[in-house]
Amino acid sequence: MSRLSLVVAGIDDTVPDVRRLVLAPADGGELPSYTPGSHLVLDVPSGPGRERALANAYSLVGESLHPSSYEIAVLRCDPRGGAAGGSAWVHALRTGDPVTATTPRSSFAPVQPATRHLLVAAGIGITPLVSHLRFHARWGREAELLYLHREGRGAFITEIDDLTDGSASCFHDRVSLLARLRERLLDQPIGTHLYTCGPTGFMDLVVAEAQAAGWPSSRVHLEHFGLDDLDPGEPFDVTVGEQCFEIASGVSLLEAMEKQGYAVPNLCRQGVCGECRLELGPATTGVWHRDLYLSDDDKAAGDCAMACVSRALPAADGRAHLEVLL
Repeated sequence: MSRLSLVVAGIDDTVPDVRRLVLAPADGGELPSYTPGSHLVLDVPSGPGRERALANAYSLVGESLHPSSYEIAVLRCDPRGGAAGGSAWVHALRTGDPVTATTPRSSFAPVQPATRHLLVAAGIGITPLVSHLRFHARWGREAELLYLHREGRGAFITEIDDLTDGSASCFHDRVSLLARLRERLLDQPIGTHLYTCGPTGFMDLVVAEAQAAGWPSSRVHLEHFGLDDLDPGEPFDVTVGEQCFEIASGVSLLEAMEKQGYAVPNLCRQGVCGECRLELGPATTGVWHRDLYLSDDDKAAGDCAMACVSRALPAADGRAHLEVLL
C-alpha cells in the first residue's frame, strides 16, 4: 500500500475543540488528487493508555484537484475507556511534526449523474461535505446545505458562506433543522441525492425523514465516523479451520482473532481501508456489513467480510455464525 510522508504545515484552533491541520509533503513533492468525500488514514503512534498504534481516518476538507497540501479537521473527544486516542494525538501535534498516512480513499463521493444534491450535517460531520461543496461550486452543480451546530462552534462557516454564496442554512437546535428538512425533502426535483454525516442518532433521524417522504434508499448516502459509532451487536460464533470460538457483544471479529493468535492484516480498524477483508465459507449464516469499503455487489454475495466491523447475522433457527477461510 502506498504511504505518504507528511509534515504539519499549519494549525488552526479557532473553533473550540476543533483542530484544523494542514499537512504538506515532507519532501516538497506532489500529492495525489482525490475524490470529494475522501478520507486520509493517519498513523497514530502508540502512547499512554494504548498498547498498540492506531490508524484513524479523517475526512479531507481542502482542494481535491492537484493539492499542494491536505487539510483535515478533528474534534477533540475522549474515547471509550479514557485512553488517549487519535483526536488527542492530533490536538497535541505542533508545526513541523512528521505524520505518515495512506493515500486518500473515497467512500462518500458525490453521485455524478444526480440532478441536485441535498447535504445535511451535524457538528464535525460537516467535514466530508465541505469537499462536496468545493466540487459543486467548481462545476456549477446545484447543492443545498443544512448544517446543525452549537452556537459559536460551527466549523468552516466562512468557507461555507463563500462556497454557497451565503445560501447555506445553519441551525442551533435539532427541532428547527428537522422542520426545514421535512420541507426540503418534499420540494426536490427527481434525481436529487441526499448526503448526511454526523452522530448516528442524528443520521438515523435524517434517514427516517427521507423514508417517510418516500425517498428510495439508493438516493440516500451516509458517512459514519467509524467503529466507535457502531452498535456493539449481539454475540456470534466463528469457525477458523478446526477452531470455533464466540465473539462477545462489543468485541470485533478482528480483536477476537488476534486474541486467538491469528495474524489478520489491518490498518484503520474502522471499516474504511479494506485491509482486514476476510473470505467466508458456506457455513456462514449471514453477514452484517457495516464497513465503508465493500461494494454493494460484494456485500450481496455474502462471501467476504471486514474483520474490524462486520458481524454475523442469525439464520432462521437463531444461530449466528461466520466461517472464515484463511
